[in-house]
Amino acid sequence: MDAASPASGPSTRTPRIAVIDSLRGVALLAMASYHFTWDLEFFGYLESGTATHGAWKIYARMIAGSFLFLVGISLMLAHGDGIRWQSFRKRLAMVAGAAALISIATRIAMPQEWIFFGILHNIAVSSVIGLAFLRLPAVLTAVVALLLAGLMILNTWLMPGVLGFEAFDSRLLAWIGFADTMPRSNDYVPVFPWIAAVLGGIAVAGLLRAHGGLERLARLQQRPNALSRLGRHSLVFYLVHQPVLIGLVYLASLIAPPPAPDPLESFTHSCERSCLDDGNEAGLCTRFCGCMPDRLIAQSLFQPMLEGRLDAAGQDKVQATARECTMLSR
Repeated sequence: MDAASPASGPSTRTPRIAVIDSLRGVALLAMASYHFTWDLEFFGYLESGTATHGAWKIYARMIAGSFLFLVGISLMLAHGDGIRWQSFRKRLAMVAGAAALISIATRIAMPQEWIFFGILHNIAVSSVIGLAFLRLPAVLTAVVALLLAGLMILNTWLMPGVLGFEAFDSRLLAWIGFADTMPRSNDYVPVFPWIAAVLGGIAVAGLLRAHGGLERLARLQQRPNALSRLGRHSLVFYLVHQPVLIGLVYLASLIAPPPAPDPLESFTHSCERSCLDDGNEAGLCTRFCGCMPDRLIAQSLFQPMLEGRLDAAGQDKVQATARECTMLSR
């Protein structure tokens, strides 16, 4: 996942900086810790919604942001003196191929929540977009990154959904980042607003290059260590770590199975957490999350929804029920 990117000119590159590889190694371990939490939740050892709400949700976003920021730095280091097209195309093919593999595997294993545009997909697309910024002044790139980050804050907290449009709801367009209703996926990292992190990395690396910062950065770590070695093989680690973790948790479940959860209680609790995370008033969330399961059970949709067995018509009914419960809860 240490994607490299380009500029245009002679075929030279900045020598590899070990401390950046080490930072990528730290990000990989953080990612593995988050995915392990997700796996424990998936197998029923943790409360439903643990990995996708509250502090864990913030943790996941920080990890994704750190990876993409490092992608931007790597793009500048690898191609800041000129696009090394052969190297860039090779790396892009590897990342895009791995992204396609993730999509195919999750489409088979989890058809209702398959990963159609996750972190690897974003890295591939953002690496291409990043080419346009490598020759621009670093300050200008930083301004664009800050502007995009500001729009994210506006769309997420100040005026939620203001940049969401129903026309972008299909998976064919949702990857851009302007969907009104986010498609269900176990890893959704659209181009907007996450491209801001990549551009931030490009800007920082450009400023460091212009002021001798890369040389000082290289002196922070003179020799490789376990973290930097891990960081140099991030794509392999990304592809391998989840099957290993899932296998370990599965084996644990055979030896010491988790307690069977109450589906109604789990749904209500997860619903209320999600509702509160969206900034809604506690009373409204309690009423809404009490209304939803009652109405879904009455329509024989509750269990199929939990098991991911809803067809398109069933999903439409669930969305209609959500709208009705929203109206009744106000």
